[in-house]
Formats: sequence, C-alpha cells, structure tokens
Amino acid sequence: MSTPSPKLLVGWTTIETLEDARALAEVLVAKKLAVCVQIDSPTQSHFVWEGKPAWATEYRLWVKFLPEHAVDIERHLHAHHPYQVPQWIAVDAHHVGEKYLSWAGETRTN
Repeated sequence: MSTPSPKLLVGWTTIETLEDARALAEVLVAKKLAVCVQIDSPTQSHFVWEGKPAWATEYRLWVKFLPEHAVDIERHLHAHHPYQVPQWIAVDAHHVGEKYLSWAGETRTN
C-alpha cells in the first residue's frame, strides 16, 4: 500500500533588500522548513503605515512548504524578519503537479 502524497502550501512575504530575501530563503531551505523559495524582482507596495499612506520597493518571496512546517515558518519569520509586522499569507495549493508534489515530499527524508 502506498503512502499518500503530501499536501503543499504556498506562502508569501515581502522584504526590503535582495540580500535579506536571499538570506531568508537560504535559511528556510537549509532548515528544511521550505522545499523551495522563489524571489520576485522588486515590486512596488502601497499601504498605510502608522496612519499614513506609504510606498515601498520590496522583494516578494514565494515559499512552498509542507503543512507540518507552517507553524515553524511563521515563528521563524516573526523572530527574524526585519519588519515590525512581516507579511505572511499562506494558502493551500489547490492542485500541484504529481511529480513536483512527489519531489516536495522527498525533502522530508533528504
């Protein structure tokens, strides 16, 4: 009887510098909290901070991870992210290609 394939989640956060984005990605993958982190080119974010409209140039990190790491990733972000209020939004991946999902599940044992 085969073991069911793991489910995959996708989360994203933003960070001010490419250097910080790469450092965060490296830690998440090295600690096996994430199976893959992709960093998007700079994006413009518009938001309200401390009651005033603000603009920021940021890098978006797309974090793919297994459900059992959700709490640890969030804890890591809140402890190590340079922002006072880091964005962390995670959703279930509705459909993931079978080969990619299998590869993601293998990261548990590698």
